[in-house]
Amino acid sequence: MIDVYALALLTALLWGFTPILDKRGMLGGGTPLQASIVVVIVDSSVYWIAIAALSGSRTPFDGVSLRIVGLFVVAGFVGTALGRLSLFFGIDHLGASINNAVLSTRPLFATIVAVAFLGEAVSLKQAVGIVVIVVGLTILTTARGGDLEGWTSWHVVFPLVGAAAFGVSNVIRRYGLTESPVTALEAVALNETAGFVALAAYAMATQGRDIVDLPRRSAGYYAVSGLFTAAAFMALFEALDRGSVSIVDPLYGTAPLFTTVFGYFLLRDVERVTVGIVAGAATIVLGAVLVTTA
Repeated sequence: MIDVYALALLTALLWGFTPILDKRGMLGGGTPLQASIVVVIVDSSVYWIAIAALSGSRTPFDGVSLRIVGLFVVAGFVGTALGRLSLFFGIDHLGASINNAVLSTRPLFATIVAVAFLGEAVSLKQAVGIVVIVVGLTILTTARGGDLEGWTSWHVVFPLVGAAAFGVSNVIRRYGLTESPVTALEAVALNETAGFVALAAYAMATQGRDIVDLPRRSAGYYAVSGLFTAAAFMALFEALDRGSVSIVDPLYGTAPLFTTVFGYFLLRDVERVTVGIVAGAATIVLGAVLVTTA
Protein backbone atom coordinates (compact mmCIF):
# COMPACT_ATOMS: atom_id res chain seq x y z
CA MET A 1 0.00 0.00 0.00
CA ILE A 2 2.95 2.34 0.62
CA ASP A 3 3.83 2.21 -3.07
CA VAL A 4 0.30 3.43 -3.94
CA TYR A 5 0.73 6.47 -1.71
CA ALA A 6 4.19 7.09 -3.16
CA LEU A 7 2.99 6.87 -6.77
CA ALA A 8 -0.01 9.15 -6.14
CA LEU A 9 2.16 11.74 -4.40
CA LEU A 10 4.75 11.46 -7.19
CA THR A 11 1.95 12.31 -9.64
CA ALA A 12 1.03 15.35 -7.55
CA LEU A 13 4.67 16.41 -7.31
CA LEU A 14 5.21 16.19 -11.07
CA TRP A 15 1.96 17.94 -11.96
CA GLY A 16 2.71 20.51 -9.31
CA PHE A 17 6.02 21.33 -10.95
CA THR A 18 5.05 21.38 -14.65
CA PRO A 19 3.23 24.76 -14.39
CA ILE A 20 6.51 26.28 -13.18
CA LEU A 21 8.27 25.02 -16.31
CA ASP A 22 5.41 26.21 -18.52
CA LYS A 23 5.47 29.70 -16.99
CA ARG A 24 9.23 29.97 -17.53
CA GLY A 25 8.74 28.90 -21.14
CA MET A 26 6.20 31.66 -21.68
CA LEU A 27 8.49 34.21 -20.08
CA GLY A 28 11.09 33.15 -22.63
CA GLY A 29 8.83 34.16 -25.51
CA GLY A 30 6.73 31.05 -26.07
CA THR A 31 2.95 31.18 -26.35
CA PRO A 32 0.26 29.04 -24.66
CA LEU A 33 -0.57 27.41 -28.00
CA GLN A 34 3.06 26.51 -28.62
CA ALA A 35 3.26 25.09 -25.10
CA SER A 36 0.20 22.94 -25.74
CA ILE A 37 1.63 21.53 -28.96
CA VAL A 38 5.16 20.83 -27.70
CA VAL A 39 3.93 19.16 -24.50
CA VAL A 40 1.49 16.91 -26.37
CA ILE A 41 4.09 15.95 -29.00
CA VAL A 42 6.55 14.93 -26.29
CA ASP A 43 4.16 13.05 -24.02
CA SER A 44 2.32 11.25 -26.85
CA SER A 45 5.70 10.15 -28.28
CA VAL A 46 6.59 8.67 -24.89
CA TYR A 47 3.29 6.78 -24.76
CA TRP A 48 3.64 5.28 -28.24
CA ILE A 49 7.23 4.23 -27.53
CA ALA A 50 6.05 2.62 -24.28
CA ILE A 51 3.27 0.75 -26.11
CA ALA A 52 5.77 -0.60 -28.65
CA ALA A 53 8.21 -1.61 -25.92
CA LEU A 54 5.71 -3.21 -23.55
CA SER A 55 3.25 -4.90 -25.92
CA GLY A 56 5.31 -8.10 -26.23
CA SER A 57 3.35 -10.81 -28.05
CA ARG A 58 0.07 -8.93 -27.59
CA THR A 59 -1.20 -6.88 -30.53
CA PRO A 60 -1.84 -3.30 -29.37
CA PHE A 61 -5.52 -2.30 -29.40
CA ASP A 62 -6.57 -5.92 -29.91
CA GLY A 63 -10.35 -6.19 -29.59
CA VAL A 64 -10.87 -2.43 -29.32
CA SER A 65 -13.77 -1.30 -31.52
CA LEU A 66 -13.87 1.82 -33.65
CA ARG A 67 -16.61 3.18 -31.37
CA ILE A 68 -14.27 3.04 -28.37
CA VAL A 69 -11.46 4.59 -30.42
CA GLY A 70 -13.88 7.37 -31.34
CA LEU A 71 -14.67 7.97 -27.67
CA PHE A 72 -11.01 8.51 -26.83
CA VAL A 73 -10.59 10.76 -29.86
CA VAL A 74 -13.47 12.93 -28.59
CA ALA A 75 -11.89 12.91 -25.12
CA GLY A 76 -8.64 14.09 -26.73
CA PHE A 77 -10.36 16.93 -28.55
CA VAL A 78 -12.08 18.06 -25.35
CA GLY A 79 -9.54 17.30 -22.63
CA THR A 80 -6.16 17.52 -24.33
CA ALA A 81 -6.87 20.20 -26.94
CA LEU A 82 -9.39 22.52 -25.27
CA GLY A 83 -8.39 21.65 -21.70
CA ARG A 84 -4.62 21.92 -22.19
CA LEU A 85 -4.89 25.15 -24.19
CA SER A 86 -7.10 26.72 -21.51
CA LEU A 87 -4.66 25.53 -18.86
CA PHE A 88 -1.72 27.29 -20.51
CA PHE A 89 -3.65 30.50 -21.13
CA GLY A 90 -4.49 30.47 -17.42
CA ILE A 91 -0.83 30.04 -16.45
CA ASP A 92 0.11 32.92 -18.75
CA HIS A 93 -2.48 35.35 -17.33
CA LEU A 94 -3.02 34.27 -13.72
CA GLY A 95 0.26 32.68 -12.82
CA ALA A 96 1.05 29.05 -12.03
CA SER A 97 -0.18 28.98 -8.41
CA ILE A 98 -3.65 30.43 -8.90
CA ASN A 99 -4.25 28.63 -12.19
CA ASN A 100 -3.43 25.19 -10.83
CA ALA A 101 -5.60 25.78 -7.77
CA VAL A 102 -8.65 26.70 -9.88
CA LEU A 103 -7.96 23.70 -12.11
CA SER A 104 -8.61 21.49 -9.07
CA THR A 105 -12.32 22.19 -9.47
CA ARG A 106 -12.26 19.37 -12.06
CA PRO A 107 -14.22 16.92 -9.84
CA LEU A 108 -17.04 19.47 -9.63
CA PHE A 109 -17.58 19.36 -13.40
CA ALA A 110 -17.16 15.59 -13.53
CA THR A 111 -19.92 15.30 -10.92
CA ILE A 112 -22.19 17.63 -12.89
CA VAL A 113 -21.73 15.51 -16.04
CA ALA A 114 -22.30 12.28 -14.12
CA VAL A 115 -25.55 13.64 -12.66
CA ALA A 116 -26.82 15.17 -15.90
CA PHE A 117 -25.97 12.36 -18.32
CA LEU A 118 -25.44 9.22 -16.24
CA GLY A 119 -28.28 9.73 -13.78
CA GLU A 120 -26.06 9.57 -10.71
CA ALA A 121 -27.32 11.12 -7.46
CA VAL A 122 -25.43 13.80 -5.51
CA SER A 123 -24.66 12.75 -1.95
CA LEU A 124 -24.61 15.12 1.01
CA LYS A 125 -20.82 14.86 1.14
CA GLN A 126 -20.54 15.84 -2.52
CA ALA A 127 -22.89 18.79 -1.98
CA VAL A 128 -20.74 19.99 0.91
CA GLY A 129 -17.65 19.55 -1.27
CA ILE A 130 -19.19 21.67 -4.03
CA VAL A 131 -19.93 24.45 -1.54
CA VAL A 132 -16.36 24.26 -0.21
CA ILE A 133 -14.98 24.52 -3.77
CA VAL A 134 -17.06 27.64 -4.42
CA VAL A 135 -15.79 29.17 -1.16
CA GLY A 136 -12.22 28.38 -2.22
CA LEU A 137 -12.76 30.02 -5.61
CA THR A 138 -14.14 33.11 -3.88
CA ILE A 139 -11.07 33.30 -1.65
CA LEU A 140 -8.76 32.96 -4.66
CA THR A 141 -10.48 35.59 -6.81
CA THR A 142 -10.38 38.12 -3.99
CA ALA A 143 -6.80 37.36 -2.93
CA ARG A 144 -4.00 39.63 -3.96
CA GLY A 145 -1.17 37.83 -5.64
CA GLY A 146 -0.46 35.70 -8.67
CA ASP A 147 1.13 37.17 -11.79
CA LEU A 148 2.84 40.47 -10.97
CA GLU A 149 1.58 42.03 -14.20
CA GLY A 150 -1.91 41.81 -12.72
CA TRP A 151 -5.06 39.93 -13.62
CA THR A 152 -8.81 40.33 -13.41
CA SER A 153 -11.48 37.95 -12.14
CA TRP A 154 -12.58 37.02 -15.65
CA HIS A 155 -9.14 35.46 -16.28
CA VAL A 156 -10.27 32.68 -13.90
CA VAL A 157 -12.47 31.54 -16.81
CA PHE A 158 -9.39 29.96 -18.44
CA PRO A 159 -8.68 27.34 -15.74
CA LEU A 160 -12.41 26.87 -15.16
CA VAL A 161 -12.86 25.96 -18.84
CA GLY A 162 -9.84 23.69 -18.50
CA ALA A 163 -11.30 22.05 -15.40
CA ALA A 164 -14.64 21.53 -17.16
CA ALA A 165 -12.89 20.05 -20.22
CA PHE A 166 -10.81 17.70 -18.07
CA GLY A 167 -13.85 16.73 -16.02
CA VAL A 168 -15.94 15.89 -19.09
CA SER A 169 -13.10 14.02 -20.80
CA ASN A 170 -12.44 12.01 -17.64
CA VAL A 171 -16.03 10.76 -17.68
CA ILE A 172 -15.64 9.76 -21.34
CA ARG A 173 -12.32 8.03 -20.64
CA ARG A 174 -13.73 6.16 -17.65
CA TYR A 175 -16.59 4.85 -19.78
CA GLY A 176 -14.20 3.78 -22.54
CA LEU A 177 -11.87 2.00 -20.12
CA THR A 178 -14.67 0.10 -18.40
CA GLU A 179 -16.50 -0.88 -21.60
CA SER A 180 -13.55 -2.22 -23.60
CA PRO A 181 -10.29 -4.21 -23.31
CA VAL A 182 -8.21 -1.09 -24.09
CA THR A 183 -5.34 -0.55 -21.67
CA ALA A 184 -4.80 2.73 -19.85
CA LEU A 185 -1.59 3.34 -21.81
CA GLU A 186 -3.33 2.75 -25.14
CA ALA A 187 -6.18 5.01 -24.06
CA VAL A 188 -3.95 7.92 -23.12
CA ALA A 189 -1.92 7.50 -26.33
CA LEU A 190 -5.11 7.76 -28.42
CA ASN A 191 -6.28 10.66 -26.29
CA GLU A 192 -3.07 12.70 -26.63
CA THR A 193 -2.64 11.96 -30.35
CA ALA A 194 -6.17 13.16 -31.08
CA GLY A 195 -5.46 16.26 -29.03
CA PHE A 196 -2.33 16.92 -31.06
CA VAL A 197 -4.24 16.66 -34.34
CA ALA A 198 -6.83 19.17 -33.09
CA LEU A 199 -4.20 21.58 -31.73
CA ALA A 200 -2.08 21.36 -34.89
CA ALA A 201 -5.10 22.03 -37.11
CA TYR A 202 -6.08 25.03 -34.98
CA ALA A 203 -2.50 26.36 -35.03
CA MET A 204 -2.15 26.08 -38.80
CA ALA A 205 -5.53 27.73 -39.34
CA THR A 206 -4.84 30.67 -37.03
CA GLN A 207 -1.05 31.15 -37.18
CA GLY A 208 0.24 29.22 -40.16
CA ARG A 209 4.01 28.76 -40.21
CA ASP A 210 4.46 31.29 -37.39
CA ILE A 211 3.60 28.54 -34.92
CA VAL A 212 7.07 27.00 -35.38
CA ASP A 213 8.78 30.29 -34.48
CA LEU A 214 9.55 29.20 -30.94
CA PRO A 215 12.56 30.43 -28.93
CA ARG A 216 14.94 27.57 -28.12
CA ARG A 217 14.82 28.32 -24.37
CA SER A 218 11.02 28.11 -24.33
CA ALA A 219 11.07 24.91 -26.36
CA GLY A 220 13.38 23.37 -23.77
CA TYR A 221 11.07 24.23 -20.88
CA TYR A 222 8.03 22.91 -22.76
CA ALA A 223 9.80 19.68 -23.73
CA VAL A 224 10.78 18.94 -20.11
CA SER A 225 7.20 19.74 -19.09
CA GLY A 226 6.02 17.16 -21.63
CA LEU A 227 8.34 14.52 -20.18
CA PHE A 228 7.15 15.29 -16.65
CA THR A 229 3.53 15.13 -17.85
CA ALA A 230 4.11 11.70 -19.39
CA ALA A 231 5.79 10.47 -16.20
CA ALA A 232 2.91 11.84 -14.11
CA PHE A 233 0.31 10.02 -16.21
CA MET A 234 2.22 6.75 -15.98
CA ALA A 235 2.62 7.09 -12.22
CA LEU A 236 -1.10 7.87 -11.91
CA PHE A 237 -2.20 4.85 -13.93
CA GLU A 238 0.16 2.60 -11.99
CA ALA A 239 -1.24 3.95 -8.71
CA LEU A 240 -4.81 3.35 -9.90
CA ASP A 241 -3.86 -0.17 -10.95
CA ARG A 242 -2.52 -0.93 -7.44
CA GLY A 243 -4.94 1.04 -5.26
CA SER A 244 -8.44 2.46 -5.12
CA VAL A 245 -9.59 5.76 -6.61
CA SER A 246 -10.68 6.93 -3.14
CA ILE A 247 -7.03 6.85 -2.06
CA VAL A 248 -5.27 7.91 -5.25
CA ASP A 249 -7.49 10.79 -6.40
CA PRO A 250 -7.27 12.90 -3.21
CA LEU A 251 -3.50 12.43 -3.04
CA TYR A 252 -2.70 13.47 -6.60
CA GLY A 253 -5.26 16.25 -6.20
CA THR A 254 -2.80 17.97 -3.86
CA ALA A 255 -0.77 19.11 -6.91
CA PRO A 256 -1.83 22.79 -6.47
CA LEU A 257 -0.26 22.84 -3.02
CA PHE A 258 3.05 21.72 -4.53
CA THR A 259 2.67 24.37 -7.24
CA THR A 260 2.18 27.02 -4.57
CA VAL A 261 5.37 25.95 -2.77
CA PHE A 262 7.39 25.72 -6.00
CA GLY A 263 6.01 29.06 -7.17
CA TYR A 264 7.01 30.75 -3.93
CA PHE A 265 10.64 29.73 -4.35
CA LEU A 266 11.06 29.56 -8.15
CA LEU A 267 8.79 32.29 -9.53
CA ARG A 268 9.39 35.10 -7.05
CA ASP A 269 10.44 37.45 -9.84
CA VAL A 270 7.11 37.13 -11.69
CA GLU A 271 4.51 35.89 -9.17
CA ARG A 272 3.49 36.69 -5.62
CA VAL A 273 2.19 33.90 -3.39
CA THR A 274 -0.01 35.34 -0.65
CA VAL A 275 -1.82 33.91 2.36
CA GLY A 276 -5.06 34.24 0.38
CA ILE A 277 -3.70 32.10 -2.45
CA VAL A 278 -2.54 29.40 -0.05
CA ALA A 279 -5.89 29.43 1.79
CA GLY A 280 -7.89 29.38 -1.45
CA ALA A 281 -5.82 26.53 -2.92
CA ALA A 282 -6.11 24.46 0.26
CA THR A 283 -9.88 25.06 0.43
CA ILE A 284 -10.42 23.99 -3.18
CA VAL A 285 -8.31 20.85 -2.65
CA LEU A 286 -10.40 20.02 0.43
CA GLY A 287 -13.62 20.47 -1.55
CA ALA A 288 -12.29 18.29 -4.36
CA VAL A 289 -11.41 15.56 -1.86
CA LEU A 290 -14.96 15.66 -0.45
CA VAL A 291 -16.46 15.37 -3.93
CA THR A 292 -14.21 12.54 -5.13
CA THR A 293 -14.39 10.43 -1.95
CA ALA A 294 -18.17 10.64 -1.47
